[in-house]
Amino acid sequence: MNNPNHKLPVDIAFHPSWWNAHAGIAFDEAFFYHPKKRVESERRMEEVLYERFGQYGLGEHRNENRPVIGPVHNAAGYLLSEMLGCEVRYNEDAPPDVLPAERESLNIDPEAPFQSEAFKRFSRLCEELKKKYGYLTGDVNWSGILNLALDVRGQNLFLDMIDDPDAVQVGFAKIAEVITRFVRSVQSETKTSSISVNRVVRFFEQPVWLHSECSNTMISAEDYERFILPIDADWSRERRPFGIHHCGKDPHRFAESYAKLPHLDFLDLGWGGDVKAIREHLPNTFLNIRLDPVQLGNWSTDEIRDIITRLVADSANPELTGVCCINLDSKVKDEQVAAIFETAHELQQ
Repeated sequence: MNNPNHKLPVDIAFHPSWWNAHAGIAFDEAFFYHPKKRVESERRMEEVLYERFGQYGLGEHRNENRPVIGPVHNAAGYLLSEMLGCEVRYNEDAPPDVLPAERESLNIDPEAPFQSEAFKRFSRLCEELKKKYGYLTGDVNWSGILNLALDVRGQNLFLDMIDDPDAVQVGFAKIAEVITRFVRSVQSETKTSSISVNRVVRFFEQPVWLHSECSNTMISAEDYERFILPIDADWSRERRPFGIHHCGKDPHRFAESYAKLPHLDFLDLGWGGDVKAIREHLPNTFLNIRLDPVQLGNWSTDEIRDIITRLVADSANPELTGVCCINLDSKVKDEQVAAIFETAHELQQ
């Protein structure tokens, strides 16, 4: 895997409440699927980022109308859940709400999601944007195996893992098939796959295949190795650079398991993770350190600087380290955001 195009990349993503309060953007269904609003909203986001944080390199596309197929300034998984039969409710100032389908099993037809109205609506968006602009850019958060399985089956999935593990493995494989087909189709058009999962991947020359494993915090490392690691292992051989997005507070609990993968090029590690322990198990993995967006709003700029400095030191390799803060809400102050970038830029030196 290529290293990022500069040492210690840093990026942020604001929660929809921030965008709603500071840019007047509503995250209704039209935000995601109306071609004109898609383009206008992304440009408006770039303009606001430049106005507030342009000195840190944000808002580079403020003067462009770009056919961005998905909300690359947000962190929200919704489309694949809807393709798999879940109801999705859209909000003015929050990410889409996914209502679990509570299906009786994970016995899904991998072809069915691509015949769904949700996928057809997304395809129409892409077709209209490409017809007007001649190309497409951006991507759509594709969530992950366990995340989607919970959306489809609900909490009964955990009983299935005990009572019928073979069926769960088959179901996970079918979800992986859906994901692979979807992401390949997006990446073939836009050349990226996971900016909408974490914007730090945009600093890499090659598109990072970043698997969202938010729900791993709900299972044991043994269950991860039994049910999910085999799929991650295959993807890590076939879809490099391969990465795992673990936004929970316990990525260190899985460090030994993640180290068993043939390749783990990128690990998005949640706030609270033991960075030193993770680095011991994964000496050659790019560690993307996530700050807590809720606590950050209560920190002074000095505290932000001290925390970032300490965590980067714990990572022990600035060439294989990044920093981000995702879902900063409307209460965060500009100077707190600035402290993230300024500290990272100081450490780059």
